[in-house]
Amino acid sequence: MKNKVRKILMILSCLISLSFTLSAQNPYLPLWEFIPDGEPYVFEDPDCPGKYRVYIYGSHDNLKWMYCGRDQVVWSAPIEDLTRWRYDGVIFKVNESPELYKLNADGTDDVLFAPDVTVTTDTDGKKTYYLFPNNQGSGRNSMIAKSDRPDGPFTVCNWNKERPRETFGCLGFDPAVFVDDDGRVYGYWGFGISHGAELDPATMCTVKPGTEVVENMISGYRQEGIFRFFEASSIRKIEDKYVFIYSRTTAEGEDGLPNASNYTLAYAYSEHPLGPWTYGGTIIDARAREYDEKGNVIASAMPGGNTHGSICKIGGQWYVFYHRQIGTDCYARQAMVSAIDVKVEKGKGGKVVISRGEFNSEGFLLEGLNPMQRISAGLACWHTNPGGIKEVYPHYVYTGSYIRPVYRDNNPYAGDNNHKIPFAPVVNNTSGSIVGYKYLNMNAVPRDKSLQMQLRLKAEDTDGRIRIMLGSPWTTKGGVEIGLVDVKAGSTCREFYAPLSIPAKLHKGKQPLFFVFESETEASPSVSFMISSCWHAHKSLYLWRRILIL
Repeated sequence: MKNKVRKILMILSCLISLSFTLSAQNPYLPLWEFIPDGEPYVFEDPDCPGKYRVYIYGSHDNLKWMYCGRDQVVWSAPIEDLTRWRYDGVIFKVNESPELYKLNADGTDDVLFAPDVTVTTDTDGKKTYYLFPNNQGSGRNSMIAKSDRPDGPFTVCNWNKERPRETFGCLGFDPAVFVDDDGRVYGYWGFGISHGAELDPATMCTVKPGTEVVENMISGYRQEGIFRFFEASSIRKIEDKYVFIYSRTTAEGEDGLPNASNYTLAYAYSEHPLGPWTYGGTIIDARAREYDEKGNVIASAMPGGNTHGSICKIGGQWYVFYHRQIGTDCYARQAMVSAIDVKVEKGKGGKVVISRGEFNSEGFLLEGLNPMQRISAGLACWHTNPGGIKEVYPHYVYTGSYIRPVYRDNNPYAGDNNHKIPFAPVVNNTSGSIVGYKYLNMNAVPRDKSLQMQLRLKAEDTDGRIRIMLGSPWTTKGGVEIGLVDVKAGSTCREFYAPLSIPAKLHKGKQPLFFVFESETEASPSVSFMISSCWHAHKSLYLWRRILIL
């Protein structure tokens, strides 16, 4: 079949949950839920005094044809069990207001970008939670809403009396608001140019009388300086230091990658909430910066778009929360997390050192994914091909492997099994593509049993093979082939079984797992093997990949 399009379709899918919980892998929310720009906060559970939950506030990518959506929802989990994420509902909608009119009747303008939340406490101990939804409607960018609960609902509280459909305030793009220990309030915002200001606590959105906005708080990506601020302002106070987190634009060729990118989450720190600031470095690179067999830096995930998030300490462990882009556009972004270390040198001149988080599949499961359970293809943290991943402007079409977005449009939050999703395909792979998962908890795999891996594959018009590698995709880098699957052409989904042989040195601790795709026929640059899924309605026919005990 000379120069013919040759495709392999494959799915490594799972039933994520049978209840109202998740397994806390990456992404840590359901694969059909797209919550970018996540700001994590630990607040007391209003329904269980003395208990605390981590709440994630973000945009909601549900429009599909552009960024974000017209509502914002919240998810939360108890701090003592980060495997139990719960949908807490819609906290704010742009088509509603206290005056009972639609903010934008034709539905084209009011879109909610990256929000932030802060809390104040009065002398009686009563807490008020403020949501800054970043409404993109004309005259409503500085919108603020408040609630007496961290899970809302939130009600707009800064309507302009002179212009009833507008709000007043100074906060602009991607707002971040922080209440200091002394009660003083600070706001941050900006796109390309960073702004910071002390705010009036009476309004929570206007500049405090007698103070001024600090423009170019840190240098932007079009200015000289190492900060290279793009957007995504976030602020945290750790010990006696203020930590400013933001989306940084790398220079072309920086980090060994050819193109400039907004896909790094960086930080700066100061002894004052408005600076001067010291650049700290990268917290997470959502391009999944890796090294190929020759030692060259590659992007093993989507390189386009931005990332947005922040850091949070939960149960003694620090995490960076961020998002990744999947699919053939930038409009399906998933909530991600990675464990990090944060060290602060107290006192004047002290440093803040934040370790770089790793782009991984394990999420909150710090011992790794359990290989004896079903693992979705959509948890892949490595999906690339020999040609690399490239973004084709202006349509944001990606060459290379990617995860196809899967939506649940028919009330996805309803029912006991609301997290259930049977597939999330990794598609558009060419011969030589690698799909990887970091990490598997090999301590959970029995050593005294014969093992095999069960896969559900579909080959359209080509034969090929899948090498199952543990430790590395390449033997030259210490990888070991533990199984092999021969794929025969066919139009239907089929089950494949690969006997596994795991060496003792890799049968312990955390190990990365890779699938390497090969075909005897060279494909042209426009040709691709595809990994996808087959949908079956019956529960017993849901597709999965797992290790079976014989």
